[in-house]
Amino acid sequence: MTAIFNFQSLLSVLLLTVCTCTYIHRQFPALFDKRKEGVTTVFWKCARIGERASPYISLFCVFMAVRLMLGSS
Repeated sequence: MTAIFNFQSLLSVLLLTVCTCTYIHRQFPALFDKRKEGVTTVFWKCARIGERASPYISLFCVFMAVRLMLGSS
């Protein structure tokens, strides 16, 4: 089943996208700052969400990890 039809998988993909974009923006700030138009706008916005909502993103990562370890679907 694809991540689009499974809500937990969709949340995991969105969370990984936000975390990855935030990490890349921290390492290479000019990469997203120059490209704020087109498809890369989504990645720039994900990086902003990860930077500004960092405590909530961290808590959500912990929640998803605990849920994965417990085997709940």
